[in-house]
Amino acid sequence: MSVHSRTFSAAQAPGDVLAKRNALVLACAQALGGASPAIVVSLGGLVGQTLATDKELATLPVSLLNLGLALGTIPAAMLMRSAGRRAGYMVGAGIGVFGGCIAAFGIASANFLIFCLGTLIAGLYGSFVQSYRFGATDAASDAFKPRAISWVMTGGLIAGVIGPQTVIWTRDMIVTAPFAGAFVGHASLALLSMMVVSFLRPVPVSAAAPKSGGRPLREIMSQPRFIVAVVAALVSYGLMSFLMTAAPLAMIGCGHPVGVAALGIQWHILAMFGPSFFTGRLIGRFGKGPVTATGLGLIGLSAVIGLSGTSVAHFWTTLILLGIGWNFGFIGATALVTDCYRPEERTKVQAANDFLVFGSVAIASFSSGKLLNAGGWDSVNWLVFPPILVALALLAWQRRAKVAVSV
Repeated sequence: MSVHSRTFSAAQAPGDVLAKRNALVLACAQALGGASPAIVVSLGGLVGQTLATDKELATLPVSLLNLGLALGTIPAAMLMRSAGRRAGYMVGAGIGVFGGCIAAFGIASANFLIFCLGTLIAGLYGSFVQSYRFGATDAASDAFKPRAISWVMTGGLIAGVIGPQTVIWTRDMIVTAPFAGAFVGHASLALLSMMVVSFLRPVPVSAAAPKSGGRPLREIMSQPRFIVAVVAALVSYGLMSFLMTAAPLAMIGCGHPVGVAALGIQWHILAMFGPSFFTGRLIGRFGKGPVTATGLGLIGLSAVIGLSGTSVAHFWTTLILLGIGWNFGFIGATALVTDCYRPEERTKVQAANDFLVFGSVAIASFSSGKLLNAGGWDSVNWLVFPPILVALALLAWQRRAKVAVSV
């Protein structure tokens, strides 16, 4: 080993030890916080169908979850910038407790607006949970960053079991208010996550981002590589949300029972996070762009399966491929974003990225229910292909541009 290599390893080892510890803590928090969307997505449309006078608004609670995600990204980033990750994540978990209680109260009182308020607040909690993947990279070396992101996302594998099983085991806990018990479970999981994030260790000042400085946000966002990364992320996440929001209602509309729909979402979430065990290594071996492109291709394939039939097998296969495609596409795009900023710029760039991504996800979710109601499951699947082609074209263009520069 050369002197340079020994120096590099010695310099990076302390940071990666801290990064690994924090990534494990955040993976545990992800297992609990990641159950929130699974609960809302599994039941939001069903509760909406029961409580909403206009059935076109049935998916509004799920759409408001995604709107909350978008609206919460910038305030969450500002809070964590001033108070630190640990304090910010504890506040976020408290918001999750409050959102679950409000949603449960909305169901118990048969008030659709209060229930929608609860899912909106749950979305605000989600904006903190979504930043766990970036929090894991704060102390990480460049080589470890993709794996740190993957470690955190692996926690979602457990969330993929916890969320749907919470629905199955608690939905009838309150006899007079079906499904309200699941949102009490939501609040309980958020309370547990508050305890978990209290174990997060702050990044030393020498490794942390400065409080100010860096390039203007507009300059950073105008970089072609940032634009490509954001487009890939919002297409991956937006299409995943678009199909996932419609799938439970489509399954029930095709005569499949509620339990089958909930299990379909469970398989979907397991597929979303299961590949995280090796996605970081795949990125290290094949590159961020190719892994992201593979994810987008799998999302397109999921729509092809969705168009080919409406049996339980068709729906579940669609949701599983959609989950794997999201994992490759979103983790790859997240890793691409980390190449676009300097340490002192990370908070504002991460917030801007998530605001754009989850704002687009909210739009996709809002439109999903209306399109399903108007044109059926097939129309939802056909609309997947144009955004994928755009994102793949941008990734191919960026790859050719890099080759040209290297030549």
